[in-house]
Amino acid sequence: MSRVKKGVNALKTRRNILKQVKGYRFGRSTKERAAYEALAHAGTYSFAHRKDKKNDFRKLWILRMNAALREQGLTYSKFIGVLHKKNIELDRKILSFLAKDNPETFKRFVVSVTK
Repeated sequence: MSRVKKGVNALKTRRNILKQVKGYRFGRSTKERAAYEALAHAGTYSFAHRKDKKNDFRKLWILRMNAALREQGLTYSKFIGVLHKKNIELDRKILSFLAKDNPETFKRFVVSVTK
């Protein structure tokens, strides 16, 4: 077997890692080992937080709807129960946008559904 020196590949790997951590603070932006560790953690955090973002938005939609419904003397849970009984399949995202951006339309919708 011939001898393989890995100087070129090691430099390329190091350069790419340090490019990715540009802007990180302290040794994480200049030292290879710290940079590699920072990238590994950043990747896991970004994956987890992409998943969390979906839950966060759902909570926000529910909050907005509940606030708009409380003004009309209803609660979120009772309203969702009525929607399920009547087989109305509007999702929480659309309903919350209605409550936030078009409160009059949302109010008319709620009145028509709860009758």
